[in-house]
Order: sequence, then structure tokens, then C-alpha cells
Amino acid sequence: MSKTISAERPDAPEALQLLKELDDHLLAMPYPVESRHAFSVDRLIKENVAFFVTRIHGNPAACGGLKLFDTEYGEVKRMYVRPAYRGQRLGIEMLDHLADHGRANKVFLLRLETGIFQKDAIGLYEKYGFQRRAPFGEYKEDPNSVYFEKSIG
Repeated sequence: MSKTISAERPDAPEALQLLKELDDHLLAMPYPVESRHAFSVDRLIKENVAFFVTRIHGNPAACGGLKLFDTEYGEVKRMYVRPAYRGQRLGIEMLDHLADHGRANKVFLLRLETGIFQKDAIGLYEKYGFQRRAPFGEYKEDPNSVYFEKSIG
């Protein structure tokens, strides 16, 4: 199988397509407005989030980003695998890629926030070795959110 992960701008056409699918999926969930923390495309760009797209045979299949907070930690942002490509370890491979990007930038701790209704995402993060933790950064206690971190040192 021909598979690549490449750095891309989140406003590139295929990245926008993936992010729209992710947004549509999240908007279908019963989260109140105050529990929706997804970065917009503009915010991904403005905050210099490193953004990556996985392609299989040239077709966009998954995406993920990493926002670096100096060398303190990197926050995983906007992870998504298209339904047709699930079960092929693309989520694990994207997390590996994001961890490599973090280590290349002298970051040895990954953190993330996800929603309680994202059962598949929670399972992926726990399988990958993330541990639950308290809110971090700008996040506040929220019964609709789960917070994770993992050392990648």
C-alpha cells in the first residue's frame, strides 16, 4: 500500500475537506457550545499548529496537528481518520508522526483534550499509552471533556 504522511497547510483543499468532515462529525454530537474546543482553520494557521495529512494511494485519509508550547508540551489537535480508512492503524501512525515532530522540536510530553462522546478516540489514546489528567492550559473542568497526557521522552 502506498502511504505517506506529509506536512500541509490546514487551508489546502484536501485538508479543508478532512477538517470539514471532522467538524460535521463533531457537530452531530450533543456537546454544548462551551464544550466545543476545536480550533478553526484560521486559528490552526495563526497559532502555527504543525498540520499533517495521511494519504493512501494519493487519497487523503487522515489528519492531525501538533501545537507546541515552547518545549513544555505539544498539544494534539484535530485528529481525524475518514471512516473508510479506520482499522488500518492510521490513528496510531499519526500519533507516532506527531510524537516524532515533538521530539524533533525538543518536546517530550504530549497532551490533548477530547470529548466524552468520542469513544473511538478515547480508546485510541488509551491504547497509545495516554493517561488521564486534570485540565491544562486554557481548559477548565468540563464534564464533557477528557484530558490526557503521555511522555514521549
